[in-house]
Amino acid sequence: MSGRDAAPGAEPIRVLVVEDEEVAADAHALYVGRVPGFAVVGVAHTRAEAVRVLERRPVDLILLDLYLPDGHGLQLLRSMRAGGHRADVVAVTSARDLALVREGVSLGVVQYVLKPFAFATLRDRLVRYAEFRTAAGEASGQDEVDRALGALRAPEPAALPKGLSAPTLRAVTDALRGSGTGRTAAELAVEVGVSRITARRYLEHLVTDRRAERSPRYGQVGRPELQYRWVAARG
Repeated sequence: MSGRDAAPGAEPIRVLVVEDEEVAADAHALYVGRVPGFAVVGVAHTRAEAVRVLERRPVDLILLDLYLPDGHGLQLLRSMRAGGHRADVVAVTSARDLALVREGVSLGVVQYVLKPFAFATLRDRLVRYAEFRTAAGEASGQDEVDRALGALRAPEPAALPKGLSAPTLRAVTDALRGSGTGRTAAELAVEVGVSRITARRYLEHLVTDRRAERSPRYGQVGRPELQYRWVAARG
């Protein structure tokens, strides 16, 4: 597979996708192929398969799932470093253990992407990595070093509308994500412990932010209720 729309004469960044779930692996490879300047050179579903790919072809960047059927992703990374392989790593994982995050950073993990995620999230991380990778030459001072390293950082979250708080938004988001078929404002209010009006304000914010969608729920006497469903995991 080749990177699309790379700069003329520029070699694409060669990516190895390491993910045990086949559907997820295919999706990640598809996502990478949609980002200009990147090319998938292999897909591995186990640690052993990843090692074989690394032995056969050059790899610049690894999208690494940390939970593999034949060993932890960081074990693969440690063996790579011991063998002199210097590929950078973006951890694509559901792991939220900050001790693992610290260990991963010490081994060369340059970005973390938590599952589930949308294409835009991975695209942002890849673009930032490409910017960091292309920074070359000697820095003129601290500001230039800071700018180069800053390319790897995710953007600061946008300020919330007046009257909304981050902790309540997290609670509403978590409840909606775990709801499966969705929730009405009244149902989610009970689950989170806020008023129905408050729950609806947060749900409407998620709709505006395109992380949720609303639709009428029929089947009861009177006007249909609005049901909200989480959709941010879509590619």
